[in-house]
Amino acid sequence: MKKLLYYLFHRTALVALLLILQVALFGVAIVRFSDYFVYFYFLCVLLSVFVVLHIVNSGEEPGYKIAWIVPILLFPVFGGLLYLLCGGDHLGDKNKMQNMNRRLVKILSPDNKAEALIDFGKDAVNQSRYLEEYAHCPLYTNTWTHYYPLGDDALESMLTELRRATKYIFLEYFIITPGKFWNSILEILEEKVAEGVDVRVIYDDVGSLYTLPRHFDRELEAKGIRCRAFNRFVPILSVRLNNRDHRKFCIVDGHTAFTGGINLADEYINQKVRFGHWKDSVILLKGEGAWSMTVMFLTMWEYTSGEKQDYLSYRPAILPPEAWQGRGYWVQPYTDSPLDGEPVGETVYRNLISKAEDYVYIMTPYLIVSDSVNSALRAAAKSGVDVRIMVPHIPDKKTVFELTRAHYVPLLEAGIRIFEYTPGFLHSKSFAVDDKYAVVGSINLDYRSMFLHFEDGVWLCGDPTVLDVKADFLKTQDICEEITLDQAQDHSLPRMVFRSLLRLLAPLM
Repeated sequence: MKKLLYYLFHRTALVALLLILQVALFGVAIVRFSDYFVYFYFLCVLLSVFVVLHIVNSGEEPGYKIAWIVPILLFPVFGGLLYLLCGGDHLGDKNKMQNMNRRLVKILSPDNKAEALIDFGKDAVNQSRYLEEYAHCPLYTNTWTHYYPLGDDALESMLTELRRATKYIFLEYFIITPGKFWNSILEILEEKVAEGVDVRVIYDDVGSLYTLPRHFDRELEAKGIRCRAFNRFVPILSVRLNNRDHRKFCIVDGHTAFTGGINLADEYINQKVRFGHWKDSVILLKGEGAWSMTVMFLTMWEYTSGEKQDYLSYRPAILPPEAWQGRGYWVQPYTDSPLDGEPVGETVYRNLISKAEDYVYIMTPYLIVSDSVNSALRAAAKSGVDVRIMVPHIPDKKTVFELTRAHYVPLLEAGIRIFEYTPGFLHSKSFAVDDKYAVVGSINLDYRSMFLHFEDGVWLCGDPTVLDVKADFLKTQDICEEITLDQAQDHSLPRMVFRSLLRLLAPLM
């Protein structure tokens, strides 16, 4: 009963009610002006034609175009209107965010050029140069990295580093949920505020919709913790909720930073059981590379708060001793914005796959790949590259998991090996390639991460941590179930039709 009352009075119930009311009013308006329906119908069909022409000539990913064109042609009266409401990006003040991203170019002027990687080959140079020129994120050395195969492993390290903060603490997460994890951090944040440390938190309002009260930011502000909610959930049919802040940052004094798949909720450290054992990963950077992530946070803070930031005043004057253990190794933290028309996350992954010579090991919670990534994966496997993909066995979203499995057959037929993490839900987002490269970050192998969300990742080149990412995959593989082609093929007509429909609509999910 208590749970029922919670959902009845939760703000999503109010939002749903207001949305239904708006739809009802729209329907009443149509009936009221039924004498003019033929004109309304003609205008809507004409609008749908222009929308389809716009989509065809846009720079969107082909699968995304098809996923919109089909329903628009099937329902020409409302299809065009629906695209205008829900298609593409609708984040308010797009120009403002783009201006923030341009500031990355000026602030993060590369200290090290991509050409420094020439000993690793031209492919390494090209990948790094792409991140410099199109993500505006430079290459760094003098950065020690450490990989945590589980969120459980990272917890104490995160708390330790937060306690060491003397100047500022910046947290940016998709989900925050009160519990052991968040409460342990909050206790430290309150202590640091009392010591005069600048503490700031950004959380995604939709990501934390069911875990935080509407005015959670005010609660933290009352404690002296500066807080902003990204892109608030509002009851308006003009849906601007596609673009979410899916990044994960825990930054201390500009020289220490954590990122990866974990959010600040107890299931991520296995203190709460959801979907079996939760497998996630985190990477720690201590040194020059953490500065890029600091600037990424500050640009988002400037966007959400409207406060101009003196970025360079946050740059650390002294690096921790561990930083020098990373001398000669290379890291390149990067961010991906849905508003600049450049699919950085997808391009990095596609480059890693297409340039691999020996192996590509991938962990991802969702396998909803674009046509270009699908083709790259199959071409690599057919060329003799050992391509392995690890996904969950226990899903968090059943329909999305069905869509993941809908991609198995063509990948398996190309020689790719697929493993399901039988203990539970795998939420890690990592690549290990040829003992030379690795990526750890927040970017899933799905359309939302690739094209609609704000994301982040860390590209590693020649760093010993690359081997740790590889070792984690191989160790975890031992407790997975390898999926065979016979298992993946399901000849029941209803499921085949359902999966085909899911693949068609995948870019909209």
